[in-house]
Amino acid sequence: MSVNLIFKIAAVGILVSVLGQVLKHSGREEQAFLTSLAGLLLVLFWILPYISDLFDDIRRLFAL
Repeated sequence: MSVNLIFKIAAVGILVSVLGQVLKHSGREEQAFLTSLAGLLLVLFWILPYISDLFDDIRRLFAL
C-alpha cells in the first residue's frame, strides 16, 4: 500500500467531514448523510483491490 493512498483517504475524510458539518448546520441533513455515504463508498472502492489481495494471500497460506 502506498503512502499516496493513505493521503487520499485522509483528504477525502477531511473533505467529507467539513462538507457534512456545513450541510448539517444549514439544515440539509439528508444531503450530509449522502455525502458521508459517497465518501465511504469512494474509499471502499479504492481499498477493495488490497482487501482482495489480502484474502488471496490468506487462502494461499492455508492451502496445502
